[in-house]
Amino acid sequence: MKSLKFMCNIIALVACIILATSCDDTKSYAELLDEENDAVEKFLESQTVIEEIPADNMFIVGEDAPYYKLDEDGYVYMQVLHWGDGEMAQYNEVVFFRYSRINLLTWAEGVDQLPSGNDSELSKAYSFNFQNTELNSTTQYGKGVQQPLYYVPLNSRVNLIVKSKAGSLNDLTSVIPYLYNIRYFPSNI
Repeated sequence: MKSLKFMCNIIALVACIILATSCDDTKSYAELLDEENDAVEKFLESQTVIEEIPADNMFIVGEDAPYYKLDEDGYVYMQVLHWGDGEMAQYNEVVFFRYSRINLLTWAEGVDQLPSGNDSELSKAYSFNFQNTELNSTTQYGKGVQQPLYYVPLNSRVNLIVKSKAGSLNDLTSVIPYLYNIRYFPSNI
């Protein structure tokens, strides 16, 4: 009986070793993060990057504006394209947004892609409650999409690099960074 149990354990161990060594063509999480960082760095190589947020909140604005690093870990970078004429978003305020985005991993490989998002679909209004992390309707987009609103008013337009750790759950599990073009509104327009 002991020898049968011992033999079964040996067979199970050998099977696990074979499975672990023969079929693993997938990349490790660390390798995926390296690829993500490489893609973001490749994009930022041709941009001016400022590592700090201006103390006076006086961002350079326009198509040639620099990308500002918004968080300590470098998960989110923002380029202010248009400084809005609205108020600053307040806690739990419903903020509507329109966006288009491209996958930076695909971009880094030189593959042309059509942006995804709701920027041109007037029937698809997306919104979140600013800073309210208790609501799934807010957290489903990830924290990166909200970060510009700590610095720019409503009715602003930004380009935003969001690494997977600041993106949606799907972006996080897929380890995909995106370049967003986002407009923020106080109402559904």
